[in-house]
Amino acid sequence: MNLGIRGRTAVVCASSQGLGKACALELARAGCIVVVNGRDAAALEQTAEEIRHETNANVVAVAGDVASHEGQQALLAAVPHVDILVNNNGGPPFRDFRAVDRTAMLAGVVGNMVAPIELIQRVIDGMVERRFGRIVNITSGSVKMPLAGLDLSSGARAGLTGFLAGVARSVAHANVTINFLLPGSFETRRLRSSMETAATKTGTDIAAVRASRESAIPAKRFGDPAEFGAACAFLCSTHAGFITGQSLLIDGGAFPGVL
Repeated sequence: MNLGIRGRTAVVCASSQGLGKACALELARAGCIVVVNGRDAAALEQTAEEIRHETNANVVAVAGDVASHEGQQALLAAVPHVDILVNNNGGPPFRDFRAVDRTAMLAGVVGNMVAPIELIQRVIDGMVERRFGRIVNITSGSVKMPLAGLDLSSGARAGLTGFLAGVARSVAHANVTINFLLPGSFETRRLRSSMETAATKTGTDIAAVRASRESAIPAKRFGDPAEFGAACAFLCSTHAGFITGQSLLIDGGAFPGVL
């Protein structure tokens, strides 16, 4: 399918690896000029080169922390304007809520709620003026199915979803959409690290941890990041202009609800 976004400029936050990288790759395949981002400059440049090699796209690497004003400024200065914004950032570490102090809470809210809103504030008026804009916020399946230990992540991302619900409706008339992608368990470095930690704590073989987790998913497997990237690219396409304010859960059927 021709997504109709060739030549558009896309900024993909936290895209040196994992799901962010998958989104950047698919947008590059669609012909976008893509700005990739991460805090590790060497790893980021390697990602940028991989995407350039695979797609022949114009890929700009901007190292920096997307939660900081300096990082945001560098991202937005990399292209003349932003047509597509994919908000993404690592979540707070797994911990008992009793161990989350004020400093940790503020950092989690800034990273997973405030920073995406700040970026949207800076790009949305230009999108409205040009009568095209696509904003995709990568949150988490825990927004719909909260998990103990991920309380700060769930709370901040749910706050982002609620904050932007009204914003999405206020700009829909200008062909500017704001949507959310909620990943479940995907084959990423973070997932592998989580399984390794669980195996070490329980004295279990990592293969057994994997098998147990996969068996709990109706699809009986973890997600492929390429599947996630394709969903993101579609929401950024010209074909998705009538979809806004929606949260698309991609979890292989793990969430048992109907809504």
